[in-house]
Amino acid sequence: MIIRLRNFITNVFYRIFQQRRSLKLGIYGPPNAGKTTLANRICKDWLGEEMGAVSRIPHETRTVQVKEKIKVKHKRKELTFNLVDTPGIATKIDYEDFLKYRLPSKEAKKRAKEATKGVIEAIKWLDGMDAVLVVLDATQNPYSQVNLTIIGNLAARNIPVLVLANKIDLRKANIKKVENAFPQYEVLGISAERGHNIEEFYESLFRLVK
Repeated sequence: MIIRLRNFITNVFYRIFQQRRSLKLGIYGPPNAGKTTLANRICKDWLGEEMGAVSRIPHETRTVQVKEKIKVKHKRKELTFNLVDTPGIATKIDYEDFLKYRLPSKEAKKRAKEATKGVIEAIKWLDGMDAVLVVLDATQNPYSQVNLTIIGNLAARNIPVLVLANKIDLRKANIKKVENAFPQYEVLGISAERGHNIEEFYESLFRLVK
């Protein structure tokens, strides 16, 4: 009787814990790969609102942004998670790079400082992730040091990963190159801006967190 009661209490507390714990889905990648554009599309699809601002200037997102309790439904399946959009990972951030976009020197230095802090913050958040979407620009070289660093950190933590080759609507996009670079992961070509393959993305998302 005592053992049955103990087991009952344990199961109740386990179920309560499971209900309270929220699945964390992170979006990682280099600057201007389309991370926030993807986050905006997911949030608009299921919450009716956007996650954050986007810009052609690198490091528009400089702090971690979170949208909670996003409920995705696909083919009679349902998935609820907290979406974490992170600043673009970079191995070097120089304020002079922002001057090319005609930002004033003071604003460029401020942006570089905030972006550097954002990278550190994004890496710290990795340890709390249940799964990660790695968004890469399919028109760029997938073998960059930044991409290899991101994938290496995820592999070391054994975090489930879905690689998204973004911007397939552009002529220079090369999904095959991304697939060859990271054969250990599922790679899906999408256009977060245009909505290409978004249904396929949601289907892959369910496989990622199964």
